[in-house]
Amino acid sequence: MTGEQTEHYFDWAATSPADRDILSSALNITLDAWGNPSSLHSAGKEARELLENARNLAAKTLGVPSSTLFFTSGGTEANHIPLLSVLNRPQKKSVLFSSIEHPAVREMALQMKKCGIETIAIPAEKSGIVTAESVLKCLSPQTVMICIMAVNNETGAIQPVAEIVDAVENATRGKRRPKIHVDCVQAAGKIPLDLKGLKVDSASISAHKISGPRGIGLLYAKDTFEPFLKGGGQESGIRSGTENVYGAICLSKCLEKYFIREKSPRYMAQVEFTRKFIASLFKIPSCTIIPECRIENEDRFSPWIVQASFKGIPGQVMMRALDAEGFYISTGSACSAKKSNRPVLDAMNVSHDVSENAVRFSFGHSTTEEAMTALAEKISEIARRFQ
Repeated sequence: MTGEQTEHYFDWAATSPADRDILSSALNITLDAWGNPSSLHSAGKEARELLENARNLAAKTLGVPSSTLFFTSGGTEANHIPLLSVLNRPQKKSVLFSSIEHPAVREMALQMKKCGIETIAIPAEKSGIVTAESVLKCLSPQTVMICIMAVNNETGAIQPVAEIVDAVENATRGKRRPKIHVDCVQAAGKIPLDLKGLKVDSASISAHKISGPRGIGLLYAKDTFEPFLKGGGQESGIRSGTENVYGAICLSKCLEKYFIREKSPRYMAQVEFTRKFIASLFKIPSCTIIPECRIENEDRFSPWIVQASFKGIPGQVMMRALDAEGFYISTGSACSAKKSNRPVLDAMNVSHDVSENAVRFSFGHSTTEEAMTALAEKISEIARRFQ
């Protein structure tokens, strides 16, 4: 992808342009250190040292013990491992998942239903937020796991994870608290993230959302647990399979470079860029911001994701019209791009006409205000053609 194409790339929630320096450096390192990290000879030990250095760097960045981090093949697997561990429990049990989850969680939860696990979708508000009250209403003595994503990948809605954890702890005081898993794929490197402060049991991160390569992810697990899938016992038995040393190095360095602990100047600049972008879209007569309440509640949404719908312009048509002009967006989750239904918008009770025309704009660390202004102008131009 050329520099101009990257400048007009607004699909960062699907994947991000690679950090060439980090990926190139890691490739050179691992071309020399090509041993299997589990081998006991010198070549293996050299690769093992690189792997553990990457784990330690990721742990330092996240502020958690290195023993709680496990490299996976990506965000999907990092979500699946805690979920599938539920299958090891013989007693009657249920899993709660928010109705606005990414397919990696939503579809796996539904699949587990075929294995005899009761699965309950926690309803979302029209805002795209899942409240602590909604979680408590779905809670039962059989609940063993609750899955709540940190940031929704389609609307950018930031979920009140800390509030939910506190509410569940209070409701189950003196009893066994269900494990709480959080999909942090759209949070890491995008919004201030404090895993220890959230007090969650497990969380997932994906490298290719923060300018790393595809095929490598990270699972945070506060406590040890028995994984359902077994193999060679790598990653302390949590995730078997020969370790991806190259990917681990890339992920840890990208995480270090792009991680957000607090609202930095770049973060606040993006908040302002997005505010102006939404204001520009709001001037287009056919435009509806999803959810509409976002305009008055911007602090509850990630500044890196905006969803909007344009009356009379199907989402696929808007996407192709922008693509023809060299601007790259999406109609929603890349994992569901070939499907016509929109489960997240359905969960928010968005009307069919609005959801059919919905598109997603997502931004990243190199997105400029000028590029976002150009995008808004191009969208306005396309919308006028359909008036």
